[in-house]
Amino acid sequence: MPASKQLAENIYREYMSFFEKSERTRRWNVFTDIPWEKAETCPRDADLALCAETFCGVEMYLPDYVSQGINVVRDTFGQAWFQANWAYEESKHSLVLREYLSRTGQRTMDQLIDFEQKILDKRWVKPFNTCRQMTLYGALQEMTTFVIYDKQKRLAAERGDELLATIYSFIEKDEIAHARFYEKVAMCCLEEDPAGTKADLAHVFRHFTMPAYELVPDYEERIKVMRTAGIDRNVFIREVWFTMLKRLRLTRHDLPPPPRPSTTTIPPAA
Repeated sequence: MPASKQLAENIYREYMSFFEKSERTRRWNVFTDIPWEKAETCPRDADLALCAETFCGVEMYLPDYVSQGINVVRDTFGQAWFQANWAYEESKHSLVLREYLSRTGQRTMDQLIDFEQKILDKRWVKPFNTCRQMTLYGALQEMTTFVIYDKQKRLAAERGDELLATIYSFIEKDEIAHARFYEKVAMCCLEEDPAGTKADLAHVFRHFTMPAYELVPDYEERIKVMRTAGIDRNVFIREVWFTMLKRLRLTRHDLPPPPRPSTTTIPPAA
């Protein structure tokens, strides 16, 4: 169902604000802004490389994210154009991580292609059907991804990998910008339909999961390594869920009670 004219106009204005700021302050270049000269001297840390490979894998589902996501929002100009912009920015994330693994010699091109083929053997299917639910899912997903990359950036810096820390710094800025746009759209939805949006928000949270759980090969082993950066359920609740509610000017008490036990799981990556 298309958005109302007022909602469509509000979302368009939010997108134009997002896009203008992105063009002015946040664009980065894979080839010239990354200190690739540090590739030969950065430490070869197996755990950091495994995490980077996992994030790269999750980002490789970009064709599925784009093809399924953009059709949900195609009737609302601001959101459809945001999805196009989002796709461009996310494409750089998988590319720069792939280049990091290759240029540092921690993965050969054959290994990367084998991993790519394992990844693309499966397809991502959007977890929710409506535009509003996917918007709320996007807000949670992007905020979670920001928190994860931020913690991985700090871990990389602590272990002396300035190259990877720089890469994560660029990526996390994109992720938090995406989260903020989704939050602004969610605020527009709350203004137009408070009860329906709160019900959708509760539903999305209770059934929230991220692509890595079902799609990334050997995920259980990978998550054990990723948790060394300090990601667990408490971090997710405190730094993602409660933070998002606060920015939406809500508390958990504003949401309708659950009809059944929650199925929320904590993702490791974007």
